[in-house]
Amino acid sequence: LNMSSSIMNISEHLSCPLGFGHYNAVDICILETVVIVLLTFLIIAGNLTVIFVFHCAPLLHHYTTSYFIQTMAYADLFVGVSCLVPTLSLLHYSTGVHESLTCQVFGYIISVLKSVSMACLACISVDRYLAITKPLSYNQLVTPCRLRICISLIWIYSCLIFLPSFFGWGKPGYHGDIFEWCATSWLTNAYFTGFIVCLLYAPAAFVICFTYFHIFKICRQHTKEISDRRARFPNHEGEAAGEAGHSPDRRYAMVLFRITSVFYVLWLPYIIYFLLESSRVLENPALSFLTTWLAISNSFCNCVIYSLSNSVFRLGLRRLKHKLWSVPNVF
Repeated sequence: LNMSSSIMNISEHLSCPLGFGHYNAVDICILETVVIVLLTFLIIAGNLTVIFVFHCAPLLHHYTTSYFIQTMAYADLFVGVSCLVPTLSLLHYSTGVHESLTCQVFGYIISVLKSVSMACLACISVDRYLAITKPLSYNQLVTPCRLRICISLIWIYSCLIFLPSFFGWGKPGYHGDIFEWCATSWLTNAYFTGFIVCLLYAPAAFVICFTYFHIFKICRQHTKEISDRRARFPNHEGEAAGEAGHSPDRRYAMVLFRITSVFYVLWLPYIIYFLLESSRVLENPALSFLTTWLAISNSFCNCVIYSLSNSVFRLGLRRLKHKLWSVPNVF
């Protein structure tokens, strides 16, 4: 009787959105536990690697966007650390805090951290836009001091925009409900959802689409002009080689564009579900869980894209491996 009553108490607080779990032998949400534990490990390991590589590859600091990339890496690392909360809850380790407060704080932190990533992506696109459209005055416009101020404002803005969730406005954005209280008592609100979309999602998406559209338009024009000059003056290889020096900037812009594209591909299902749930059009626990953790998986995908697409980053990764392998030789 004592065992059955304890299982009932656990089941009252723990929700399995995918519908698997609470077997007789093992009273846990098996599939949800596997997904969250795996993502937590990958996010923490991947972003720690990115942070260490930036310290091992000084060439990466030549790009002003490295400030935003490192900020995203730290934000994503904190996402991974925050994911330990639902992991411990699924494994029945008590956090020692009331369930409603745990749910609210976790939802708020995850929303703030992903807001930082989204804002950093928008700032990166503006930075690349200025680098290509105003190359002569770029160094005067974008200084380390201004970059630090911009990053500070991103963190402050992200913290403030989700703060009303503590005052009954609605659920800020986390919907992969593991806690029963999150699923049943903490409901989304259409007005609060519209507030977040208008002040965060829509402006960031507009800025990114506008800047990258013009970046690739200018890059296409430059490529066409270079090919035309080569056709007219085939002997002037020196000038062509000098003009081709802009290609690293274009390649770096492509890397950042891939990161941005993957971010929105992974987040679009979540944003759509967020809007539908807030409008009471669709409520599905399994879909809520999958779209939320698909969006959170972006915290690991950034590491993969950067390591595969950037040659300087790969060089830094090889240096990091070399340093790690050389450590035992000291002893």
